[in-house]
Amino acid sequence: MALAISLSHATASSFNGEVKFLSSASQLKGNYPFNLPSKNANFTKQLVIYAKRLSGLEEALRIRRERELRSSTTAKRRPPLRRGRVSPRLPVPDDIPKPPYVGSRELPDIASEYQIHDAEGIARMRAACELAARVVDYAGTLVRPSVTTNEIDKAVHQMIIDAGAYPSPLGYGGFPKSVCTSVNECMCHGIPDSRQLQDGDIINIDVTVYLNGYHGDTSKTFFCGDVSESIKRLVKVTEECLERGIAVCKDGALFRKIGKRISEHAEKFGYGVVDRFVGHGIGTVFHSEPLIYHHRNDKSGSMVEGQTFTIEPILTLGSTDCVTWEDNWTTLTADGSPAAQFEHTILITKTGAEILTKY
Repeated sequence: MALAISLSHATASSFNGEVKFLSSASQLKGNYPFNLPSKNANFTKQLVIYAKRLSGLEEALRIRRERELRSSTTAKRRPPLRRGRVSPRLPVPDDIPKPPYVGSRELPDIASEYQIHDAEGIARMRAACELAARVVDYAGTLVRPSVTTNEIDKAVHQMIIDAGAYPSPLGYGGFPKSVCTSVNECMCHGIPDSRQLQDGDIINIDVTVYLNGYHGDTSKTFFCGDVSESIKRLVKVTEECLERGIAVCKDGALFRKIGKRISEHAEKFGYGVVDRFVGHGIGTVFHSEPLIYHHRNDKSGSMVEGQTFTIEPILTLGSTDCVTWEDNWTTLTADGSPAAQFEHTILITKTGAEILTKY
């Protein structure tokens, strides 16, 4: 379950490429936004040519992205997402242990401590994360036209409590359901309701469970029926971005490498990387430091062996700007373009990262 951050905390670099100077006779040793010395006229000419090539590439990506956006929104004349009826929250047996935030409508503070585990803690994290992985895969089998997200919520809720666990989203800051279901242009935190899934929809199902005092958190984006090729590509690339972000993780690695690697891959396809929502530390506490930025950033800090956190990039086919409904949870792309997300909880090891939300 992604955390929302203030945009003032997101320190993204605006520089998205490598500068190459084509003249071996001259070197630039400062910022010269407009004029170069006249004696370097040949150098100036070559630099302009390079700039045209770079802008041409950007223009080609922009045109491709706009075409895909038009095809995704017009192929089946998909109407904008509308809120359905939200049913009452489901009960949890009294004998199932509950996180400390249950019973309060206040959003808990983000814990400042990293969550680093001993052998027993790692074993409990593995158990919670494996359960979350099994639940999200089961939820994915329910995705088909005419099924409501409320029906998915009921099935997820039952599977979690049958395992003796608590559905972590339920009651977190007043969230009314046991799972997040984000359809089409919904970036994240969609509240399950009476809306029926339609042929051609995509849906992200975000599952977190609280088992034996530890949270396990994961999400996947699923296809509903016949989905357009442009949206299938968006979903595929989003999952690849998650995989590339995980690949840079190991003891001592810098957190900012995650956002760099994700952004590099997303930009190859002209997709936007949402900077409003971040990954987070997880363990006995649902949300803690470190905050994991998925876009280019200058975040300080490095990973530590035994640490657990989530990586959960959201990519869009159009704008990365967002709007949030009056429920204070459901967040959509501002332009109505599709969004996709994938998430894993990982454990940092000496030589890499173990994906805990697999089985």
